[in-house]
Amino acid sequence: MNFIGLTLALDTAAFDAVATALGVQPPGIWAVLHVETSGCGFLSDRRPVIRFERHIFHRLTGGLYDRSHPAISNPLPGNVAPDGAAQYNLLSQAVSLDPDAALKSASWGMVQVLGENHLLAGFADVNSMVAAMIESEGAQLDAFRAFLEATDLAGHLQTQNWTAFARGYNGADFARNHYDEQLAAAFRLYSSGSLPNLAVRAAQFYLTLRGFSPDGIDGVLGPRTIAAIRDFQAGAGLPQTGQLDSQTMNALAPEQPANLD
Repeated sequence: MNFIGLTLALDTAAFDAVATALGVQPPGIWAVLHVETSGCGFLSDRRPVIRFERHIFHRLTGGLYDRSHPAISNPLPGNVAPDGAAQYNLLSQAVSLDPDAALKSASWGMVQVLGENHLLAGFADVNSMVAAMIESEGAQLDAFRAFLEATDLAGHLQTQNWTAFARGYNGADFARNHYDEQLAAAFRLYSSGSLPNLAVRAAQFYLTLRGFSPDGIDGVLGPRTIAAIRDFQAGAGLPQTGQLDSQTMNALAPEQPANLD
């Protein structure tokens, strides 16, 4: 598997469906997205954002590879690679040893759902979960919904009980990374200002995939985003308006990869 699928950006319908199902205010969901992945579920190469958890791989394989592959199998949490594409190097090594355990040992997508939790996220097996993760941010967010419902964590998000939510979602060591404080700060940020415009955010996302630089994927139509839209329109033979008309959005949407195997 090359981990590349349709790569669709989060849209309003998918976001609203999750917020309604969970009974959570939009700032609460954006707070989690912001802390987990800065709000974007894919890398610029179209693969889902992942983080490989070596201590999970250690546990799932009984420590069999601790000596031969300490970078990917270790009883202690930690990571030897930076965030981004380098995480797939770790995953690739693990897949060569134990594919099922490897996929279960990575956290996937914009809300970093652990592959080992595929049943709680609504999937019969980890391969089905990964297949959904590569398709769209909407599928990634829906896995988050299913996980919160299965673990009774939605109530903590509804009431902004960040300590309880952090403990359930990030683990017992959440305080070491100030996870609860980060969530509270992000919630205040999104509650006091405007929320990301998902149409603008989708355009920024697709521009990034195509090699243009909108200066972030934040849902704000700023000057750098407008300039990137104009550059794209020029290359696509469209009127250089800098506006997100339907013709521009249709042209921006990613083409389906020729080979998804």
